[in-house]
Amino acid sequence: MGLFGSLDISASALSAERLRMDVTAENLANAQSTRTSNGGPYRRKEVVQESNGDGFAGALASARAAGVGGAGGAGPQGGVKVTGVVEDQSPNRLVYDPSHPDANAQGYVSMPNVNPVTEMVDLITASRSYEANVTAMQTAKTMFSKTLDLLR
Repeated sequence: MGLFGSLDISASALSAERLRMDVTAENLANAQSTRTSNGGPYRRKEVVQESNGDGFAGALASARAAGVGGAGGAGPQGGVKVTGVVEDQSPNRLVYDPSHPDANAQGYVSMPNVNPVTEMVDLITASRSYEANVTAMQTAKTMFSKTLDLLR
């Protein structure tokens, strides 16, 4: 891993967590949308993330192979990447409301499969992960600054 590898790892996590927060906000905004452009109720969306590299074990093995003070791997190691945004396939909620314009013949309305409590927990988790990566970037910046001060 190069000198700025830790910044690359945190930056990848920041963009992934930002997307998670955006998708969660979209889910919350559409929690009552019974009609979309596709014709049915809104479907909850989830962000799929994947490890970018071999994780800590791969970075450690790469550092050992390079030797003490070696350059490490060739490219950015670690981090996370978003592989897609998928729709949750859990069933929609049926709510009895015969006066609703989207009610079926029995008076039930198919509501989105969005649970506001779950979405708020996801939003808090993504927000805390975002904050942790900002802190990691600030710590790396401070370490780089101190290192440069020592070299003067």
